[in-house]
Amino acid sequence: MNYIIGAFKPPCDIFVTFSDERTRKQMQIKKDNGKTVMVPAFQSLETIAGEVSIAPVPGKRLEHTGVKIELLGQIELYFDRGNFYDFTSLVRELDVPGEIYERKTYPFEFATVEMPYESYNGTNVRLRYILKVTIGRNYVGSIVESRDFCVRNYSPVPTINNSIKMEVGIEDCLHIEFEYSKSKYHLKDVIIGKIYFLLVRIKIKNMELEIRRRESTGSGPNTYVETETLAKFELMDGAPVRGESIPVRLFLTPYELTPTYRNINNKFSVKYYLNLVLVDEEDRRYFKQQEITMYRLLETPQSS
Repeated sequence: MNYIIGAFKPPCDIFVTFSDERTRKQMQIKKDNGKTVMVPAFQSLETIAGEVSIAPVPGKRLEHTGVKIELLGQIELYFDRGNFYDFTSLVRELDVPGEIYERKTYPFEFATVEMPYESYNGTNVRLRYILKVTIGRNYVGSIVESRDFCVRNYSPVPTINNSIKMEVGIEDCLHIEFEYSKSKYHLKDVIIGKIYFLLVRIKIKNMELEIRRRESTGSGPNTYVETETLAKFELMDGAPVRGESIPVRLFLTPYELTPTYRNINNKFSVKYYLNLVLVDEEDRRYFKQQEITMYRLLETPQSS
C-alpha cells in the first residue's frame, strides 16, 4: 500500500474490491517493483463498481476531512518518471469530514466509463488505469491507496483489408516481388503471403521475415524511438532460382503483441512492421519493411 503520512505505521488499512472480481477475467500486469500481479480486465463503456473498506487500527479513531475515490487513466513516460498525464479522471465522494472508529465500507460505482485506450506497458511508456482512494487529513497529510485494473478493447473484423504488394530490387542483380494477403491482422492471426524471385544474380544464403515493434514517445527533439524485433521466421535456406516462389505462413499467437497505438494523447505511438531480410554469401543484408496494423479481435468459439 502507498501511504503518504507522517507516522511510520499507517493508522488504517484500505481495501478496494470490485463487485464482480471473482467472475471477471484476470490479466497480468507488472508493478513498479518489477513483480507481476493479476488484475481484473474491463472494456470501454463498462460500469466499474465495488466497495472501499477502511479499517482503523483497533482502539484508535481516524479523523479525516473526507474520503473520495477516483478512476484515473494515466500515461507515464519513463524519461519523465513520476509525472502522470491523466486522460480520464472521474471522482466520487464517499464520506464527509468526520471520524471512523471501526471498519467502515463504502460502495462506489462509475457507470459506462469511456476508456478509449488499452492498458500498455512498454519500453519507455506505460498507460494504466487505477482506482485511487484518498482519505484527507489535516496537518499530517492524506492517506492514499491505489488499485490497478486493466482495459482491453476489441475491434470488429475490418470491412476493408487490402493486400500488400511490394518489390525489392538491386539493378541488374536482384528483383523480388512479395505479397501479403492483407494489411490488418488481429493478435492471433496468421500472416499468409508469397515471395517471387524474378531476377537472381547474387548468391543469397538465407531469407527471413521479422516482426518489429516501434515505440515512439515524446515529441520534437525529445522524441525517443525504440525498435524491438519480436519474431524471426526463416523463410528459406539456400540460393533461390529465377521463377521460384516461396510461401509465407507465420502464426502470430506465440508472440507478445499489442494493438497498434497511433499518437495516443499526443504522448506515444506503437507501430508494427513486417521486415523481409535477405543475406548473401558475403553476409550483406538486404531488407524491405512494410507497416501493418494490429488489432484485438473479440474472441468467439468461431474465431481463431
